[in-house]
Amino acid sequence: MPGPHSPADAVRPAPPDDQRRPLQGGEELHEATRSENGGGANIHQSSAGLLALAMMCLIVYASLYPFAEWRDQGISPFNFLTASLPKYWTGFDIGANIAGYMPLGFLLALLVLRSYRMRWAASTAVLVAALLSLVLEALQSYLPSRIPSNLDMALNTLGAWLGACLAWGIEKLGIVDRWSRFRARWFAHDARGALALLALWPLALLFPASVPMGLGQVFERLEAALADALIDTPFLEWLPVREIELQPLVPLAELLCVALGALIPCLLAYSVIRTVWQRAVFAMLVFLAGIAASALSAALSYGPEHAWAWMDVPVQAGLGLAVLLGALALPVRRRGAAAFTLLALAIQLTLLNQAQSSAYFAQTLQTWEQGRFIRFHGVVQWLGWLWPYAALLYVLSQAAGRQQPAPARRPIENVKSTQ
Repeated sequence: MPGPHSPADAVRPAPPDDQRRPLQGGEELHEATRSENGGGANIHQSSAGLLALAMMCLIVYASLYPFAEWRDQGISPFNFLTASLPKYWTGFDIGANIAGYMPLGFLLALLVLRSYRMRWAASTAVLVAALLSLVLEALQSYLPSRIPSNLDMALNTLGAWLGACLAWGIEKLGIVDRWSRFRARWFAHDARGALALLALWPLALLFPASVPMGLGQVFERLEAALADALIDTPFLEWLPVREIELQPLVPLAELLCVALGALIPCLLAYSVIRTVWQRAVFAMLVFLAGIAASALSAALSYGPEHAWAWMDVPVQAGLGLAVLLGALALPVRRRGAAAFTLLALAIQLTLLNQAQSSAYFAQTLQTWEQGRFIRFHGVVQWLGWLWPYAALLYVLSQAAGRQQPAPARRPIENVKSTQ
């Protein structure tokens, strides 16, 4: 009979994720304690890296939007560096250039501090952001709708410096370490992708949507863009023709889309959060963030006096249903929460992409595509379109990763070989 510490116990496989208690189980607490003691930095650097990469992509898009009518003026793209300062500028332009690069400087400095422990983390972050701004301003000289400016580059660098200084300050104060310990207690070890998506969700809601909380309504625009791209080609006839035109959502379908739109980030969070009470607190914060972002979007679109005009009866009922469903899903296991996330995404995207955007909504988008909203419009527009599909791919990738069996561990045995 093998003893209590025999090799037979060493080869016994660990229970799979779906056989453990996902909420406040012993294995989860052991993992959280181990992360607090040594794994917090690695967790944090991964989240900062994903967010920094997303921020760089958004800045590139915002700086080169609308990516049309490229041309060579026959001058050096770096002439703007020695040009005189622009004569006309506004406070909004200054604030947008600074605010656009502050998160990038913050995330880059945080990434360098937590990953490489470099002394000059803030300087490195500012240098990377300044080089990015230099390249983008130079590329703007090839776009007729954009004007490269040394003032813009200086403001971008200033914004990155402010963000890097903020990251350096909170690191010195120990706030980042406390966040790492908090993150280890609240979230699973592999939650970095979910946390990045949850951080971007309120920003995605800032783009006006035909249905509140309704992200990912792209079918109608994709169909029109594909038709424009294939015009004057024989491939245009290959496009399927709808027998019935898309119709606006009926109130009941709109109610369901609002409920699912508010519920999806909660379910996504449930798939990486450890305990029931933590889920309840986080769900409340998600609902408040979604409502605040939607109100801000309405204020930017229609004016501050209309910030709550979107809160009609179907929307109120949809939000109430989301709160009820979120409360019922609190004790669901992490894998079950991921499965419900996929189901909610599939239903909402199907309903939204079978509906037509209203003419009033199209007029709202024209307001965002003009004037001071041109940069902000390009950034949050893509977030609003792509966020649900990114969440879908993330949950599917997590499910595929969990289904792969872990490599078997062979015990170390002190066995004398016999000749």
